[in-house]
Amino acid sequence: MGVETNSLISADGSPLLPGKMQDDILRGVTGELQDQGFVVANLDKLVNWARTGSLWPMTFGLACCAIEMIHAYMPRYDLDRFGVVPRPSPRQSDVIIVAGTLTNKMAPAFRKVYDQMSEPRYVISMGSCANSGGYYHHSYSVVRGCDRIVPVDVYVPGCPPTAEALVYGILQLQKKINRTGTLWR
Repeated sequence: MGVETNSLISADGSPLLPGKMQDDILRGVTGELQDQGFVVANLDKLVNWARTGSLWPMTFGLACCAIEMIHAYMPRYDLDRFGVVPRPSPRQSDVIIVAGTLTNKMAPAFRKVYDQMSEPRYVISMGSCANSGGYYHHSYSVVRGCDRIVPVDVYVPGCPPTAEALVYGILQLQKKINRTGTLWR
């Protein structure tokens, strides 16, 4: 009860081969849906949902803010419930949380770690020192904000910011990822 391939004819009258038939059907469906953007928009939402549900940060704790960052991973706040699982390697992570004073001596290492991360990658600057140099911004050895080294997506203010503030910053990053198209990042 099979269909002979010689009996199938395309719109221009030429006989269809199985591969060509599939291509013609795909072109027809794609042509209809391309005008509406249905498939691309839903695929974009699916990819963004997957990214927001599995943020794997590289913790770059430099000073006292790192204590609050560690506190956010403990059972009281439990960042694991948001899909935020710390990774020890930059090659496995897609978010880097800079917590503390970034010095001129540490800046090249920080940039190297950032460059080792795969795209798309995001940066959370945590605390006054990481945001703007903080209390030590007049020192000769302090970088006045990690945004001078890498682009920052979310700033978490405070000296040190609480664990709740970091959780809020991560939620803001998830909202930003949902708003940003996968092709635009």
